[in-house]
Amino acid sequence: MKALAGDRRARLRAMLADLKMPGALEAVDGILAQADSGAVTASEAIEELLSAQILLRNNRRLQAAMRSSRLPAVKTLDQFDFSFQPSIKRDQIESLHELGFLERAENVILLGPPGVGKTHLAISLAIAAAESGRKVYYGTLAALIDSLTEARAAGNLSRRLRVLTHPALLVVDEIGYLPISQDGAVLFFQLINARHERASTVLTSNKGFEEWGGVLGDEIMAAALIDRLLHHCHIVNIRGNSYRMRAHQDLLRTAQERRRGEVEPS
Repeated sequence: MKALAGDRRARLRAMLADLKMPGALEAVDGILAQADSGAVTASEAIEELLSAQILLRNNRRLQAAMRSSRLPAVKTLDQFDFSFQPSIKRDQIESLHELGFLERAENVILLGPPGVGKTHLAISLAIAAAESGRKVYYGTLAALIDSLTEARAAGNLSRRLRVLTHPALLVVDEIGYLPISQDGAVLFFQLINARHERASTVLTSNKGFEEWGGVLGDEIMAAALIDRLLHHCHIVNIRGNSYRMRAHQDLLRTAQERRRGEVEPS
């Protein structure tokens, strides 16, 4: 009987390998052991086997999406410290992470001084979108403009705009951190115009809208851009302390405590 059971297990493993189901193949021995002991029913064993394969497939899909998205880090909503930023409406952020705004091709703009968590929230929205199977892409404003400038010089601007219009979610980070030429502002407007009412864009900026004219070097261009963005938009205005400053203060405090411990008499 044991030999027959062993033969059946070997055939099952061979079939899973032939079907290219590595997740199920990795889990099958443990699941069969549970079934043999009576810990799970036959239907439960099949469900666990298929779940293992689906989990692996989804993880691989997410990893591929993360690589192609060019996200600079993994930052999720459960890592965000809402207690440090009481100005943020937690229910608004959690609602955005349900991704209804993507289905409606709406935008999200995160405003606030440096270090308050704008990029963290933008990335967490992108990760949530990637986990849902959507294509996402990340870039700082400067990097995106450089990409468009290079494409135009090579005669490929239209194709590059199509590529950047395709993702369900585009993150444009750091608007206002570096100066932009008027030519770059025109390219940025073309990108936003191409995505307008077709796909969602999440933007972060340390400048209020009234300062975007100075950032883009053209008040009229800035007004037209803001008009496109705000047509269907969720605004998150963060007024709070800097996470990076808190981290620096924590490091300074630790160093001071260590020095005090070193000079205390024994």
